[in-house]
Amino acid sequence: QVQLVESGGGLVQTGGSLRLTCAASGSILRINAMGWYRQAPGKQRELVAVITRGDSTVYADSVKGRFTISRDNAKNTVYLQMNSLKPEDTAIYYCNANIATPTNVWGMDYWGQGTQVTVSS
Repeated sequence: QVQLVESGGGLVQTGGSLRLTCAASGSILRINAMGWYRQAPGKQRELVAVITRGDSTVYADSVKGRFTISRDNAKNTVYLQMNSLKPEDTAIYYCNANIATPTNVWGMDYWGQGTQVTVSS
């Protein structure tokens, strides 16, 4: 019913940039908070950045000043601009969104399938 599709991952050198995109589709009444998480091999999934419907943002300390999260409510899309990438940013990046639907008007969390980001040294 609701699907999140990510794109924009890939291989980049240290210091490079990538822009991730996540588009939500389906029976959507409203999208509340949207965010990006990442999971590196052997590590737990961690929050990277989150943005509320009102455009308030929160970032992990490790990405502050380098990553920027934004959203386009008209397109049901969230973006993550990643600059000055480091090898430690290498991970699978997952999109998350709290979405209200006709069957759950208060909203529930949905996840994308993940997109690989690899930063070479």
